Amino acid sequence: MKITVPPDIERAITTRADELGTTPEVLALDSLRERFSPDADDESSEESKGKTLADFLEGYVGVLHSAEKVPGGARMSENRGKKFAEGLAKKREAGHL
Repeated sequence: MKITVPPDIERAITTRADELGTTPEVLALDSLRERFSPDADDESSEESKGKTLADFLEGYVGVLHSAEKVPGGARMSENRGKKFAEGLAKKREAGHL
């Protein structure tokens, strides 16, 4: 099925899609589904029930180990609290805090 929309509707959809960071097609389809097929949301939520964000993003995100870039690893997470407190103390001594 093809639906021809008047220019004013096309502009409105395009503008709103840009604001939402999506495409006009996705916005229009989502709006039509919401209006005419509200039960479709229930089915998709049932499919994803119990899944985590990690499950959803599997295959799209990964983990980088610092040892791949720095021999022995960067150890950036060690003593963070101590380093933070030292930084605050230096700022306080310098009168910047």
